[in-house]
Amino acid sequence: MASHLTDVASTDQHTVKPWFNGKLDFSPPVSDLSASGYPLIGGRLDYLRGRPVAALVYQHRKHLINVFAWPDEGAADSETPPRTQQGYHVIRERRGGMAYWIVSDLNSEELSAFAQLLVAGGMKGQGR
Repeated sequence: MASHLTDVASTDQHTVKPWFNGKLDFSPPVSDLSASGYPLIGGRLDYLRGRPVAALVYQHRKHLINVFAWPDEGAADSETPPRTQQGYHVIRERRGGMAYWIVSDLNSEELSAFAQLLVAGGMKGQGR
């Protein structure tokens, strides 16, 4: 986890998405899921495996959900069931040429429901 939660703090996807312009070589998909109980908190630039990635932060009740996103063109669409690593639940998805790691201390059932909303909410195929 980053030492700070967000570089851009906003519940507006139209503020968060353009903030990444010039910071990444791709445009991360950002969805507004507040009507489903998962408001956007903001975003930050992060690194996974030495690669810059978009980190989008959502909240459900008092639980934070970090969504790490980066291009993964050529990989088949897939989803892994939630795994527990160091006390956090992790879901890995590939959709529409993008890879997503979804990480939270939220219970695995609700995190899976969030992952489904994320894909249905317009992230599918919005990467580049």
